[in-house]
Amino acid sequence: MDDAFKTYVAEAKRHLRAQGDVAAGFASVRDAMSAEVDAIREADAKGGTVIPEINYANIADGSVTEAQRADIRHRGCAIIRGVFPRATAEGWNAELGDYIAENDYVKRSQEKAGMDEYFSGLDAGAPQIFGLYWSRPQVMARQDPAMAATKRFMNRLWDVAGPMGDEFDPDQDYAYADRTRRRAPGDTTLGLSPHMDGGSYERWLDPAYQKIYGPIFAGNWQDYDPWKATFRTQTREFASPAVCSMTRTFQGWTGLTTQGPEDGTLRLIPLAGSIAYFLLRALQDDVAEDDLCGALPGRALGATPQWHGDILEGLVSIPVVEPGDTVWWHPDVIHAVGDEHHGKDYASVIYIGATPKCPKNEAYARRQAQAFLEGRSAPDFAAEDYEVDFRGRATLDDLTDLGRAQMAL
Repeated sequence: MDDAFKTYVAEAKRHLRAQGDVAAGFASVRDAMSAEVDAIREADAKGGTVIPEINYANIADGSVTEAQRADIRHRGCAIIRGVFPRATAEGWNAELGDYIAENDYVKRSQEKAGMDEYFSGLDAGAPQIFGLYWSRPQVMARQDPAMAATKRFMNRLWDVAGPMGDEFDPDQDYAYADRTRRRAPGDTTLGLSPHMDGGSYERWLDPAYQKIYGPIFAGNWQDYDPWKATFRTQTREFASPAVCSMTRTFQGWTGLTTQGPEDGTLRLIPLAGSIAYFLLRALQDDVAEDDLCGALPGRALGATPQWHGDILEGLVSIPVVEPGDTVWWHPDVIHAVGDEHHGKDYASVIYIGATPKCPKNEAYARRQAQAFLEGRSAPDFAAEDYEVDFRGRATLDDLTDLGRAQMAL
């Protein structure tokens, strides 16, 4: 960061510290989160999991209980089982493999190395993520009615009421074209250290984020509601390849293969309220005036042992998921990718989050639609544009009516 930006950070920190007793607030939230982490570790040591699990069939028939919804809100994450039939997901996995091989993706990607540096600040290197957005399996999964129903359920966990009307429409969603991960068996180099997406220094400096987190910065973290949507669609992110400029209610992915704790897959700190610890930590006296615990513009927001050791002990792997299961986590939940894949098969997923209808998301969807029609990379990502001439790429004819609506076409 240059000197002018460091001065800006220091001024913002002084402003936030003036909002309330951030030292007392941090001491309180640290104690509360430490107790939560102890419970997570105890469950994990016994071979259990605190990550909520729901069957898609219960979403489809409306039988999910209020207790289950409350559990998801507390944990900030969920596994929805059986959104797609196993055979469908396995077929998509095979088709994606053929798409990558037939179009010589690996060779082409080596020629464009270094265009995407979003994860460059994290301890481990970039995961085995492919810069592909428009394969038929990705498009089919995004526009499937079961995926739409799952997103509606997840979106409705939020309180959308705002001072100027609903912040977003939980029942309608725009597609957000993201990439796919195919992690090779035996890989030991392609993990990601703990982090958050969807804003780094913005979480302290952006005016909308300051309003979202107002109770936290005032020292009254107990009054903060992670599920209050007000101002969420008003945030503005620092433009950079792989920084999501849509409002996501959840990040998520769809499993195409069996994968679990030993397979170099997703790890989470399953606490929606842990963001209060994270934000207040950067405002303590042992952090330099011009530093936000290492946050940098246009990079993933890392959680490190140096600054966040109290809660990193709560980082646990998701349980085993099967092809067709989906995994979801709140945008403020710290997550990681395991460093080592000890399995014998690829650990493959399609990244599909929840991005409900609102003006901010519609504006992006319209830009994204043009990229789809031309086969270019989605606007939020590095302009690698591999698929312009790929054989087997999805086209307008592959979109259903729902798919066209989701793509703002």
